[in-house]
Parts: sequence; C-alpha cells; structure tokens
Amino acid sequence: MTACPIHSTAAHPAAVDIVYTASPREHTRTGTFRMIPGFRSAFLETARDILVYLPPGYDTDTRRRYPVLYLQDGQNLFDGATAFIPGKEWRVDETAQRLIRTRAIEPLIIVGIYNAGVHRLAEYTPTATRRFRDAGRADAYGRMIVEELKPLIDRTYRTLPDAAHTGLGGSSLGGLVSLYLGLKYPQVFRKLAVLSPSVWWDNRLIIGQVLRLTERPDVKIWLDVGTREGDPASHQRNVEDTRALRDALLQKGWVLDRDLKYLEAVGAEHNEEAWAARVEPMLRFLFPPR
Repeated sequence: MTACPIHSTAAHPAAVDIVYTASPREHTRTGTFRMIPGFRSAFLETARDILVYLPPGYDTDTRRRYPVLYLQDGQNLFDGATAFIPGKEWRVDETAQRLIRTRAIEPLIIVGIYNAGVHRLAEYTPTATRRFRDAGRADAYGRMIVEELKPLIDRTYRTLPDAAHTGLGGSSLGGLVSLYLGLKYPQVFRKLAVLSPSVWWDNRLIIGQVLRLTERPDVKIWLDVGTREGDPASHQRNVEDTRALRDALLQKGWVLDRDLKYLEAVGAEHNEEAWAARVEPMLRFLFPPR
C-alpha cells in the first residue's frame, strides 16, 4: 500500500491527510496522521517528507493543546513500508496510542522528520572528520528544525510551543544529533530522547560538549544503550562510551531518575526492533500524565 494525498488541511496547504492504495509493501501506520511532503529548507540541500502523528481525541477535543516530540529518521518510526529494513519499525504510533488511551502518558503530537538518505550522516553530525570530510552539517540541520519546521508545526497544529513541552530524539547518529542540538537549544527543547547515541563520533566530541557546559540546562534526558550493539568486538566499547556520557551528565548536575534516566538494555542490538522495545519507557519518562 502507498500513501496518497487527498486534500490539504485548513491549517496549512502543505499538510495533507493520507489514505492508502495497494502496493507491494503493506503500510502499518496506526492512528491519525498528516503528511508534509517534500519539506524544503533554506539551510539544507535536500527536501524531505515530514510525518505528523496526532493523538487520539485531537480532532474532537478542539480546545486542547499538546506537547510535541520531534524524532529523527521519520521513515523508521511508524511504518514498516517505509522503514530502512522493510517491516522493521519503532512502532511509535502503536505504543503511543496504547499509552495515551490508558492515560499512562500525556497525549502528545509526534513529528517524524525523514532523513535525507545519502546526506543523513552529514546532517546528523556536528563536525567533519578526517574519515568523513563531508560531515558536520548538524548546525544547519538544527536551524531547519528550530527556525523553519517547528514554527510551521506550531502554526498548523494545536501545540504547546514552549520548551517545557517540546522534545527532540533519535537513535544512533540521530541520538547524537538530538543531544547535540538539545544542549545547544535548551530554550527550545527540554525533553531529549537519546537512544544508542553514536558517542564515538569525532573522539567522543559529545562528551566534551557536555563537560564544557558552564551551567546545567533544565533539560530532561532519556539515555540508553544495548549491550550487544555493533560487532562483538565493539559491544563493550559502546557500553563504556555511553556510560562515560552518563557520567559526564552526572558530573554537570543531572540526577539519575529525576532529570536523567539511564538504561542498559541487556542483549539489545543496534536496530529498530531494539529501539521499539524502549519507546514505552522513554515516553513514560519524558511525557508522564499530568
């Protein structure tokens, strides 16, 4: 099945409802979605789709406003048909639907930002390195989110636009860029979902960023790692890198189980199936019911 735009929303002509028609890959989206196809930025070369999940009750409780979680790698979050590995997705929609309906979390809007394919590594990294000379476009990517996408989402949907109700997250390089930008823009994002971050990037640059903080921003962070990520030779190193990042955050004043949640997922690998299993505790920590 393929997604097909049928009409523009009243709030913004770029946002479209989606319906499904037959195709070789079966869509697995659950709930209410809007698509912003071909979103273009003045700061980046590549256009990308934006997929917006709306919580149960959004269309009926028209006076309510909602927090927003922006997530990287939007192809992999909701839909097995668009996932990097067909059929392997985070099941963010199914998990959010269940938790919202049982009042285990606060109802929220979730914005999936599609990655830019071959430009993903460049956009998700803060620096260029000797090995990756074309990398280091995270600052431009951050400007796209902060100066262009977030204002569009806030104009189009009934959001709670302040930093206290806005989150940013991702996994792997998406986790790296989410923490990097979250620490750069604490006035915009105060909830960060950092799953299996690529702490190794540029000699653990992200740890240095944390240690250079002159004061701890009021940012709540979910941080995790699987104990079997990467090839066998790197399992322990990946865990140790993430522990070092945790320790740097603690050194700067974050407190475990208050504004920092750290999880080592025993036996978990570096893939969508592993991250899908951690969506529920991440949402429970960052968006508890009010």
